[in-house]
Amino acid sequence: MAWSNQSVVTEFILRGLSSSWELQLFYFLFFSVVYAATVLGNLLIVLTVISEPRLHSPMYFLLGNLSFIDMSLASFATPKMIADFLSEYKAISFEGCITQIFFLHLLGGAEIVLLISMSFDRYVAICKPLRYLTIMSRRMCVGLVVLSWIVGIFHALSQLAFTVNLPFCGPNEVDSFFCDLPLVIKLACVDTYILGVFMISTSGMIALVCFILLVISYTIILVTVRQRSSGGSSKALSTCSAHFTVVTLFFGPCIFIYVWPFTNFPIDKVLSVFYTIFTPLLNPVIYTLRNKDVKDSMRKLSTSIFKSRKTDHTP
Repeated sequence: MAWSNQSVVTEFILRGLSSSWELQLFYFLFFSVVYAATVLGNLLIVLTVISEPRLHSPMYFLLGNLSFIDMSLASFATPKMIADFLSEYKAISFEGCITQIFFLHLLGGAEIVLLISMSFDRYVAICKPLRYLTIMSRRMCVGLVVLSWIVGIFHALSQLAFTVNLPFCGPNEVDSFFCDLPLVIKLACVDTYILGVFMISTSGMIALVCFILLVISYTIILVTVRQRSSGGSSKALSTCSAHFTVVTLFFGPCIFIYVWPFTNFPIDKVLSVFYTIFTPLLNPVIYTLRNKDVKDSMRKLSTSIFKSRKTDHTP
């Protein structure tokens, strides 16, 4: 590719989470289990939403798409990180590094728009219940999902527009388990202050502003819910609480990492692990524990799959 010829560095070395062989072996086993649980948990939600007719509503349609994004977010770097725990030479090509950065910002941008869409869905359902099905039509839901991917693509391309042309001619060690943009541009052979400001304005501040707007939105929703005392309002409160928990878990580490991209905090690596691995795992747990419809549908799907396999093995 044309842009790879502009850099002397052809690969980056990922320093990972630890240099201790014992810890790396523990991390290998631990994150293998976490990654498998993340993929299976989110995949189960996607299959449940698709197969269960009573979950064919706007809220669950958006939830299924969120699970797909979370499954992808957990997969853009985690499999390589797990493999690197058993390798002494933890290298990634320049192209591979740029690809990781692209997918991180693509999926992150798409998830931000999708979380805003889910907030809008709850607002309409609680504050304008009589117009809910009219406003949140199938066309609107599909449009919101398509918009989330479009925004994600444009956001990722905006982050890479200048990064791919930076000259990398010296240090090539990235102090993380994947190629995170703030850490990679620090290795460039030129002053990256302007690029850093650009990154803050398009990543950190966008995340911060969106989080504040979501907090305001859910506050309005919760105030409306608290003014009611019916069982339906109690269910709405539980659903919104789960949504707000997911929003906080997603935006918290993202804001901390990208609002101060050039300050090196020891907790940065922990937040990166949480943001890319644990948040996608916690999302299905939070939604299933707080939502009786999803739990019942998952139980029904699991029973159906088990019975089907048992029938197949019956002579």
